Amino acid sequence: MKTLQYAIIGSGMMGHEHLKNLALVRDIHDLPLSVVAIIDPDDAMRESALALAHSLGNTDARAYRVLADVPTDEVDAFVIVSPNFTHHAIITELLPLGKAILTEKPLCTTVEHCHDLQQQLQGYEAPFWVAMEYRYMPPTARFLERLATGETGRIRLLSIKEHRYPFLPKVGDWNRFNENTGGTLVEKCCHHFDLMRLMTGAEPVRVYASGSMDVNHLDEDYQGRTPDILDNALVIVDFDNGARGVLELCMFAEGAEPQEQLTAIGDQGKLDAFIPGPDRFWPDTGERHSRVVFSPRDQSAPQEDIISIDPALAAAGDHHGSTFFQHHRFALAVLNGAPVEVTASDGAIAVRMGVAAHESIRTGQAVDL
Repeated sequence: MKTLQYAIIGSGMMGHEHLKNLALVRDIHDLPLSVVAIIDPDDAMRESALALAHSLGNTDARAYRVLADVPTDEVDAFVIVSPNFTHHAIITELLPLGKAILTEKPLCTTVEHCHDLQQQLQGYEAPFWVAMEYRYMPPTARFLERLATGETGRIRLLSIKEHRYPFLPKVGDWNRFNENTGGTLVEKCCHHFDLMRLMTGAEPVRVYASGSMDVNHLDEDYQGRTPDILDNALVIVDFDNGARGVLELCMFAEGAEPQEQLTAIGDQGKLDAFIPGPDRFWPDTGERHSRVVFSPRDQSAPQEDIISIDPALAAAGDHHGSTFFQHHRFALAVLNGAPVEVTASDGAIAVRMGVAAHESIRTGQAVDL
């Protein structure tokens, strides 16, 4: 089997996570994967990622400041891990090459850019995959599996809570401003809106939201500019099958346990997933497990699944091994023609929901999709 050669565009925290997980996919599944290029204009981050790539066995990897310098005939798949506001331009530059692409979320920062990429991707033959890691977190995957059994009955209400720490610092502080991120409800919550669609098996028709920046970043100053990113919000979404969902986000809840909770309530019972945050933020707290719990409406005993995660996968990032599972599926799509599981349309709808939520906060009105 031909070696699948990757180029990683962006070498920050998530760039390092992708490098570690590609090596795990190669070693655990014995797939012929290799990283041959690291592209990033920041010298320190680029060299750090290159050193990591070499230490993981990618001996042919080289570093480049800009995409134009990369010998693209040597690359089979591009992984885009650059800041959100760069995605549209980078993807537009890559598409004429006809290579496989995995791009980090969000697909773009605006609905207009998402629509433009969807137009450009019509007839595109190589796999194009939007990195919605939350789908592949083991507790989330188990939650979705149990929903698919129908044991909860017809889903009427769902909720997603994330109570967490503030946004981490980024190179150039790009993530402090809506114009760069698309806004918190796009940058952070496109994952959650994507999960809502999977949980309901339906499409959103109306969004109402309330949110603000109340605690975080208020005393920060960037060349005379104050950050404008939300640090808390409530978002209600109506779906075309009559289900309703609510997102509750708080980004000044350091130490919250669990960090995330998924809930789906149907006419036959309730299903919950309780998901702790990344281990590195809870040092010396002992073993922490995710749980998926089904509570039947007939009041019989709740059924609990304890979700264990391979320590090697947990140590390779902050997403409970999800990047590993995602990369395995992406590699199979490129090597064997397996289906793409997260399409450009999926990515675009998640962005549209986040943009609609921000518009609702701005106007105080519900937004029809």
